[in-house]
Amino acid sequence: MSQKSYLLKNAHIVNPVEGLDYRGCLAIHNGKFILPEQLPKEYETIDLHGWAAAPGFVDMHVHLRDPGQTQKEDVVSATNAAAAGGFTTVLAMANTVPVIDTPERYQIFLASLTGRAVVHVLQSAAITLGRNGRDLTDFSALAKLGIPVLTDDGSTPQDDSVMRLAMQRAAKEDLLIVDHCEDNRYSKPGVMHQGAVSERMHLPGQPRVAEERIVKRDIDLCRETGCRIHLQHLSSAGSIELLRRAQKEGLPVSGEATPHHLMMTDQAVERYGVNAKMAPPLREETDRQALIQALLDGTISAIATDHAPHTAAEKAQGMLKAPFGIIGLEAAVSLMLTLLYHSGKLTLLQFVSFFTSGPAAILHRKNFGTIALGASADLTIFDPEEEWVLDVSKFQSKGRNCPYDGQQCKGRVKAVFVAGKLLQYE
Repeated sequence: MSQKSYLLKNAHIVNPVEGLDYRGCLAIHNGKFILPEQLPKEYETIDLHGWAAAPGFVDMHVHLRDPGQTQKEDVVSATNAAAAGGFTTVLAMANTVPVIDTPERYQIFLASLTGRAVVHVLQSAAITLGRNGRDLTDFSALAKLGIPVLTDDGSTPQDDSVMRLAMQRAAKEDLLIVDHCEDNRYSKPGVMHQGAVSERMHLPGQPRVAEERIVKRDIDLCRETGCRIHLQHLSSAGSIELLRRAQKEGLPVSGEATPHHLMMTDQAVERYGVNAKMAPPLREETDRQALIQALLDGTISAIATDHAPHTAAEKAQGMLKAPFGIIGLEAAVSLMLTLLYHSGKLTLLQFVSFFTSGPAAILHRKNFGTIALGASADLTIFDPEEEWVLDVSKFQSKGRNCPYDGQQCKGRVKAVFVAGKLLQYE
């Protein structure tokens, strides 16, 4: 059965891959972008009223909690949350129950997406079996199935020799390793950034070196092995400087920043408590400014949510026992438009690139992050000017662990197209 055809008029088309920012129209037929004159006789015309029409946004750091922890989130709720937030593709982490660490589990999960996922889901596989940090998964077998990345997200192999071997094998298979940079010798038992605020709150802290030591290790191993690596949710000014130097050296290293690290500092823990507890922790204003500067100078090329839903009961355990992480899929675009675009730090074209061409380049996915004739019609449509207040109670996600409730925003997602299918959330 053929899909509905559309003519989208009065669109503000923003396409970073081509460097295009103009007013025009877009045509969609059978799930693909086509020329308007190629539309069939019957099609629906939608007036976008000058709203931005961008390539479908990609979030390369999402926890679906499926399988095994569906009381927190599942494929249905997570992908509906992604669509509501403007994302047409998500990269799902492998720290599920059981861990996605074998070809069989990978294939079973992909089969489970049918009829449940409303956006594209890229599923990662673990670096080590059970994410135990010791025994490597079968990189070759997983590569043959087309896995997008390898990651033990939530942890990293603490043994440098294990990570060296992992990078050697990943380089051989041309696989990207995505790493959560945390040295447990320094981070445990910290629950927030180590500094004046943690001292004032009498809470154990995590120093910057807990992240920076692994960032340096990964860069050194990248230099040795040639393996492509991507550094997740960077939080420290020191980490940014290490990444910047590596890129100037020409090493295949990329990095991402999260909305929460771009927006908040460790002082937020005093206000939001467990809903400001994340790993790596929120740090200080100098670190936050370093992250923003890294966006401006291209050191960081992707903004990713690290969407991490937990139950209310889990978060109610208090700062020492509650799990790390907050939800972010439905808030990220509006928050970042407010912080980065409306402040004048980024143009709209630059802003869109951190959710489209940036992630697509990191993942080596030419079919994502662009608007091109014959390509899958994935679109994110948003009004950059609409002012509204975030209401977490209305989120599609099962999670409510979020510090953004009541946040005033300027910029709102209006709809997405996923492979030509319109998903309307207003």
